[in-house]
Amino acid sequence: MRILADQNIPRQTVDALRLHGYDVTWIHEDMPGVPDTVVLERAQQEQRSVLTFDKDFGHLAMRQGVPASCGVILLRIEAPSSVELTKNILQIIESRSDWAGHFTVIKKNHVRMIPLNRS
Repeated sequence: MRILADQNIPRQTVDALRLHGYDVTWIHEDMPGVPDTVVLERAQQEQRSVLTFDKDFGHLAMRQGVPASCGVILLRIEAPSSVELTKNILQIIESRSDWAGHFTVIKKNHVRMIPLNRS
């Protein structure tokens, strides 16, 4: 899976995903401070799914349309520590393989996947 981690994703999470074999590009390393539209465009160009805590990506993805090779994974989970948060995110990402082509909202005990308009 190819992931574009938004700048709000903790380094520990990015590192853990990479250690588990995921191809992760992190906005904080490459393009800190860029607008969400630029992040989504990059995800489309590189055929990556955006991993973020930023609710604005749902609206952007629905409005702009996202190709079937991309997706948006919106995290709405909290954890008592960054270690626990990273563990939760990793378990969730590993639980499925069909993230692309969907806007996904992940809450503590619920995953909701909405197909995106494909362009």
